[in-house]
Amino acid sequence: MSKKKNNVVPHGTKSLSTTRANRWGWLFTAPFGIVFILFLVVPLVYAFFVSLYSYTQVRGTIFTGLANYKRVFTDPIFLNGLKLVVLYTIVMVPIQLLFALLLALVLDSMKSKFASVSRLLYFLPYAIPVVIGALMWGFLYSKDMGPFTSLFQLFGMKAPDFLAPGSIFGSLVNMVTWQWTGYYMVILYSALQSIPTDLYESARIDGASEVKIALKIKVPMITSSMVMVTIFALIGTLQFYTEPMVLRNNANSAIPPEYTPNMYAQALEFNYNQMNYAATVSFALGLLVVIFSVLFMTLTRKQSGLED
Repeated sequence: MSKKKNNVVPHGTKSLSTTRANRWGWLFTAPFGIVFILFLVVPLVYAFFVSLYSYTQVRGTIFTGLANYKRVFTDPIFLNGLKLVVLYTIVMVPIQLLFALLLALVLDSMKSKFASVSRLLYFLPYAIPVVIGALMWGFLYSKDMGPFTSLFQLFGMKAPDFLAPGSIFGSLVNMVTWQWTGYYMVILYSALQSIPTDLYESARIDGASEVKIALKIKVPMITSSMVMVTIFALIGTLQFYTEPMVLRNNANSAIPPEYTPNMYAQALEFNYNQMNYAATVSFALGLLVVIFSVLFMTLTRKQSGLED
């Protein structure tokens, strides 16, 4: 009886403790909140505000409401760029996910010290800034100075033009896959490390092969991580910008200024001085990315664990 009395916390004391904890919580999260509001919320609100206006030399800046949004969703340049990034998404995301999963499974099965070295080597491309990686691949793809040209010439063959309009799609897919696969691999590898090894031992005792263990135990148990990786890849690919923008210096004929919606928005702002319409393109693209992401998360709700 006396024990129970000792465990009872007075109502006022508990409230005071909770209030203090909440204050410390708000204090520690305040820097992030301020940065989030200043550099994300405020620019978004401003971009939407700007997108509601139009500018002409005759009439100046006038309020046009949602007219820019009606225009952007019938703009053939924007729609062609959108089709292109959707095509990149359909091709690149499965390739990245497949390679990342295979590398993660191989590393998870390796027990030697070589595993940690391999993990570092696979992750290294992600550690290189995207701009530097794109410049490096621009040199490798170069028909005049690139090492592939010399390599093909050693065998008396003509080197393919990696920066030609017909081959630029594959060249960009290769660049992005090289850059991001290691990052996704680390996420999947971490998920594999959290699986209890007892399951593997039980499966081996029952006569399951390593391939069967990988397909029947490991892959199903990291489905939520695979869904998360797919969402990351989906969002990144729909906002495709840096790689084609940098490679455009070496492939002007294959990559026009309006190659992707993000590049189109930049061209509108800096080349054609259409700030209002550039804001509309950016906001419309962001809206579509959110819709795609929410739709994908809804369809994979059960696999991602969000249903719980």
